[in-house]
Amino acid sequence: MARRRAALAGLLDARGASDALIYGVDRSGSAVPWLTGWPVTREAALLFTPGERDVLFVCFNNHVPNARRMAPDAEVRPGGGSALDAALAEIADRVRGRGRAGAPGQLAVIGPVPARASARLAEVAGEPLFLDAAYAGLRLVKSAEEIAWLRTGAAMTDAAVAALAAAAGPGMTEAECCACLESAYIAAGGLTHIHYLGVTAMAEPGLCVPAQWPSARRLRAGDVLTCEVSAAYQGYPGQLLRTFTIAADATPRYRELHEVAAAAFAAIAGRLRPGARAADLSAAAADVILGAGFTIYDDLLHGYGGGYLPPVISRADLETRRAPDVTVEPGMTIVIQPNVITPDERAGVQTGELVLINQTGWESLHSYPPGLARIGG
Repeated sequence: MARRRAALAGLLDARGASDALIYGVDRSGSAVPWLTGWPVTREAALLFTPGERDVLFVCFNNHVPNARRMAPDAEVRPGGGSALDAALAEIADRVRGRGRAGAPGQLAVIGPVPARASARLAEVAGEPLFLDAAYAGLRLVKSAEEIAWLRTGAAMTDAAVAALAAAAGPGMTEAECCACLESAYIAAGGLTHIHYLGVTAMAEPGLCVPAQWPSARRLRAGDVLTCEVSAAYQGYPGQLLRTFTIAADATPRYRELHEVAAAAFAAIAGRLRPGARAADLSAAAADVILGAGFTIYDDLLHGYGGGYLPPVISRADLETRRAPDVTVEPGMTIVIQPNVITPDERAGVQTGELVLINQTGWESLHSYPPGLARIGG
């Protein structure tokens, strides 16, 4: 926590900011737990001033006792009707106490502050300095503690996919599949970050990417099941993407899709090392995927752990053979996920996982075997 606070203080100093308003809502806003240990629930607003104790406003009020236990270094206060309004009122009091002329710098803002608060924000603090992108830069290279938590999250994710593969079969609902996934890590102290499932018939497919919410559909022989699963430990998730056929061998179309996806994964992995440029990784995958007459739907790869982080290579990047100007560094954690689909967007596969960049290349944080597997009979 001292390292994190020092990093943020250094960022504020470099940008000429004296204080930071850090906001989260509906479990979104990773900077709040990063600095305090409190996972955002309904709403949280943190006031950070280097050298002073943090003040954390939390909603709903019945969440405050738990927040005080989980964020012991902060002064936790009830947020009342709005944690953001309470924080802005505190900022106004601080500005009055200092006098505007005595305030040494701008107020930095990190997190999804709603547009409706902009007028009040300008009223109490002048022109804010939005530092979301700069904050994301602080999260790219992981500490030893973060890597240890990511390894645990990845192991829980492996266990979840293994439980799904062991249980899924004809007649099972997608909701029951989700229950199997969660049973593998909840008792061990893990939490669900995401579990997205996609089920469609291989003979007449109508889905190319997993869905965020399960349908009422039951699995049938001849289906294909794709998954994107992240179980988290201490807020640090793994991510594993796999494809299974249900009680039937893969059809030629799905075998080809998965072969191309595996080749694209290998093309990226063969170039993934410190100093690699995102553009080179994108170009290597494009040669394989576009060259086979396919494309992707979800992003090809992205940074992970502490947010959805750079480098993010989208479908548009792949198809135009462009990519963000990001260079890979040791300590970064990246999800490689070539989710190859047909151009009509009716069929697709998932393969990939979270990897750690080391001094010479990369290592997977997962142990679940790769490949297109038949399950359920």
